[in-house]
Amino acid sequence: MDLENNKAQMRKGILEYCILSVLSRNSCYASDIIKELKEAEVIVVEGTLYPLLTRQKNAGLLSYRWEESLQGPPRKYYELTEEGRRYLADLDKSWMELVESVNHIRTR
Repeated sequence: MDLENNKAQMRKGILEYCILSVLSRNSCYASDIIKELKEAEVIVVEGTLYPLLTRQKNAGLLSYRWEESLQGPPRKYYELTEEGRRYLADLDKSWMELVESVNHIRTR
């Protein structure tokens, strides 16, 4: 078995949850989201992030606003909508249930 491939698949499975979690604290520019995910060793590149952000926006979970930048073109800042906050709360519950289930299996 390829451990690195399995780890990558697990990360992919929780990436959308992690993005919503990052945005739950404050609105962010895409590169800020990437930085935080990399710091947590949930590696992601722009080519992966932008389609996920678009999908979450189209689902009504995110909105965005443009802000002028002193260092180049305007920047798009993403933030959770109220629907996104409710969805994240549901994901939090699902995550805790999953962790409990795995821990139950692992400690038997």
